[in-house]
Amino acid sequence: MIYLDNAASTPVRREALEAMWPLLAGGVGNPSSHHHVGEAAAGALSQARSAVADALGCRAGEVTFTSGGTEAANFAIKGIALGRPRGRHLITSPLEHEAVLESCDYLRRVHGFTIDMLSPDSAGRLDPDELATMLREDTTLVSVHYANNEVGTVQPITELASHARSVKAPFHTDAVQAAGWLPLNVTDLGVDALSLSGHKVGAPHGIGALFVRGRLPLEPLIHGGGQERGKRSGTENVAGAVALAVALRLAEAERAEAAIRVSSMRDAFIAEVLQSTPSACLTGSASIRLPANASFVFPGTSGEAVLLELERVGVICSSGSACAAGSSEPSHVLTAMGLGAEVAQTAVRFTFSPTTKPADALVAARAVSTAVGAVSALAR
Repeated sequence: MIYLDNAASTPVRREALEAMWPLLAGGVGNPSSHHHVGEAAAGALSQARSAVADALGCRAGEVTFTSGGTEAANFAIKGIALGRPRGRHLITSPLEHEAVLESCDYLRRVHGFTIDMLSPDSAGRLDPDELATMLREDTTLVSVHYANNEVGTVQPITELASHARSVKAPFHTDAVQAAGWLPLNVTDLGVDALSLSGHKVGAPHGIGALFVRGRLPLEPLIHGGGQERGKRSGTENVAGAVALAVALRLAEAERAEAAIRVSSMRDAFIAEVLQSTPSACLTGSASIRLPANASFVFPGTSGEAVLLELERVGVICSSGSACAAGSSEPSHVLTAMGLGAEVAQTAVRFTFSPTTKPADALVAARAVSTAVGAVSALAR
């Protein structure tokens, strides 16, 4: 099997498993308990929080552990918007993950917020100058993803955040796909909030993290025992937090070398697909994209049929966001970039990991031509 769906989920790193195993096998303490077993769990949680903060360049007290990227994005958007009575104006883009779009829509429907949408170009790139024209004194929050989960286009986050800062509007970025591939230092990026998911960087499912700059009021979404310094109630996933800290630390240490190596492999993959498959069209930016992402549309085919044909020969990939799998609707990302619904439904996404072998990537690229040819023949 050649697994090329790492944007959906990455294999758990051995180092992360080894770090969390003692906490699963024998470390049963609740970090809120005031005895030595609970205090040991609290110590492990504190160390994990400090390690994540180090990776983000922030204070440990600005990191909150969550159940994953979806909860982290929900918490950032709803928590900041409802915790800061600055106004009821949101700015985002139609390219965002559903966790962001639906959180904004919830604020619109239930709390009367208004939403302005940035306009992506055909490569999925957003224009900081457009954001500057949309910002108002009552803008409550700007939320723009760091890199797109479907087409891999990277956004000019520092420029976007700088414009938001000029009117003191908080800026959140969904960095779920960027982690492990792009710099995450929140001071350098200029962001006020940043959300992460563990299973995109080699930690298990069910753990994520949210950075929110300390000065920002934050309304909790989950109420109860007051864990996470009153920001997120519920007994913490200590083992998951430890695994996330280890995986994120290793990903950050390896990031520069991995990005260069995987980018080269990605470019060779793209070139082979475009050369051997005449109908293939690359989606997203040709140059400003995640090192591990190669996404295409194949007009005249069915993306799902191509996926099944590739799976039959052992190549595992996806048609876009795993969170939208099974939907009959075309990708909202691709249609926002100007593709017609019929073409958008021919999309296939290939995403690599640092452990993907170049030889396997080449085998997969050649399999694409055969799979698209087989599906096209059946459609005639």
